[in-house]
Amino acid sequence: MRSAPDDLTARARIRDAAIGAFARDGFDATSMRTIAAQAGVSAALIVHHFGDKNALRTECDEHVVSVFIDEEHDLIEAPTGDRIRAALQDLDRYGTYVDYLSRMLVDGSPAADRLFDSFLGSTRSMLAEQSEAGMLEPLSDPEMTTLLVTLIGLGPVVMRSQIARALGTDQLSPAGLLRLTLPTLELLTHGIYSTTALLDSARDALTPQGNASEGDES
Repeated sequence: MRSAPDDLTARARIRDAAIGAFARDGFDATSMRTIAAQAGVSAALIVHHFGDKNALRTECDEHVVSVFIDEEHDLIEAPTGDRIRAALQDLDRYGTYVDYLSRMLVDGSPAADRLFDSFLGSTRSMLAEQSEAGMLEPLSDPEMTTLLVTLIGLGPVVMRSQIARALGTDQLSPAGLLRLTLPTLELLTHGIYSTTALLDSARDALTPQGNASEGDES
């Protein structure tokens, strides 16, 4: 019979092996046998600790979430956005968590929803502080802008492999992040259009006054 410390060590080893396998191959394509082989345990021991693969994924989800948002995790004592940035600067150590996070956000789960809500909240707080400091232009829909900025931040995480294929380099590597910084800030600061023609046309078409005018003319 295993001692309690050995039992806990085996449980953590199984969880970590499952995180790596799920991140690499996806949940559906990963078998309990594969996880057992990578953890160096029997499939029966996985059942003993977790019951089934769904319960194992739930624990993996919660652990990965804790890496990015729990204050007592040893990654970095800072808000979620800073935790993500710290992880991206140390992909050798945290790359598996980043890949797992990507699958979480795409596949969906209560833990993924909680993590996304945390990202959204961090972005909302950041924009509120920048607005109070006079750094932002007037926003027609602040909450939608918050969502869009959050999606811009998560895009390189969720689309990591596609971006790497398009650019020929990992966008989340130090070199990739360096290349990402200025274009992102240019887009957020100046936009990409040299005139307001498209914005003016869209604003006119989408306002009640514009719709009413079009109706009167017809």
